[in-house]
Amino acid sequence: MCVFSCCWVFLRRQQVFSPHPTMSAEVGEEQVEHSRLSQLLAALFYACSSFLITVVNKTVLTSFRFPSYLCLGIGQLITTIVVLHAAKMSKTVKYQDFDRSVFIKIFPLPLLYFGNHVTGLASTKKLSLPMFTVLRKFTILMTLVMEAYILRKTFPKSIVYCVMAIIVGAMIAASSDLAFNVEGYTFVLLNDAFTAATGVYTKKKLGDQSLGKYGVLFYNALFIVIPTVVASAFTGDFHKVITFEDWAKATFVFCFLMSCLMGFVVMYSIVLCNYYNSALTTTVVGAIKNVAVAYIGMFIGGDYLFSWTNFLGLTVCVSGGLLFSYFTFNKTNSQGNTARPERRSHTAQESTGKFSTV
Repeated sequence: MCVFSCCWVFLRRQQVFSPHPTMSAEVGEEQVEHSRLSQLLAALFYACSSFLITVVNKTVLTSFRFPSYLCLGIGQLITTIVVLHAAKMSKTVKYQDFDRSVFIKIFPLPLLYFGNHVTGLASTKKLSLPMFTVLRKFTILMTLVMEAYILRKTFPKSIVYCVMAIIVGAMIAASSDLAFNVEGYTFVLLNDAFTAATGVYTKKKLGDQSLGKYGVLFYNALFIVIPTVVASAFTGDFHKVITFEDWAKATFVFCFLMSCLMGFVVMYSIVLCNYYNSALTTTVVGAIKNVAVAYIGMFIGGDYLFSWTNFLGLTVCVSGGLLFSYFTFNKTNSQGNTARPERRSHTAQESTGKFSTV
């Protein structure tokens, strides 16, 4: 919580939460040079908020046995819409008013987020945790490839080797559980593709001067919530939620509201991490956070079955992630100079037509 608070305070001072977020867009957001400390703290902010929402969601869905992932997601989306709309009405933030052009500007982010949500839930149910963990690591490789082709980015060999180390480590960790499930594999690989595409297009959409960070968040949540409500109605989740017995318990209501609030914070932290860093960095931070949770599970919870193969794989994963962090946040001047011309030319092309994003 201390790390979370420190990151939040520092990013506020860096005017991340500026009431006029689009002012810097005149020179193009991709041209803005961010300090290494800002990049690092944005990544830590995302990691901490992602960890906290994991704890809160587990409490709501497991401890209280809340019957619907979809309805919990709806609560998080509605919270995001309400908070950002209230902030705009109070002139704390600014983003474009709704018109016909908004959907074109935000597309295909809502579809990617919705696909990511649905395939994520399906893949979780179809696969064992070890195989789910290893296959989810392919999100990192897909993100690297998509950034190279969509954002025209190049990566030094050190970054590529670190990504491969993370994937190899995950495969080693799950090598003792290789049960093949065609449906489960299909869903989780689709989930990887949706997650990677979401990160890359979020990075791309952040360059739209009229939308800005807040517009990307608000309109993405607004367009996602409609199909999510429809899906929950067809699956019967609404009836289960309405008849849920623990609504009378103050502790459950508090945890549910905390989950909704943290949903907004996590979505915002993802946008910030993408803004300050690359989509690949955001993906790796999320993956390493999950590995760290697995390490903590060795000592807390009592349900971890230790094996040297699994431990070795997790260690390789963490080592690859730490090296990735070192090379990313300690870029040499030569690496920085290699990347800047591409980024500037990319921005120059997009600034005339605007960038046209959990």
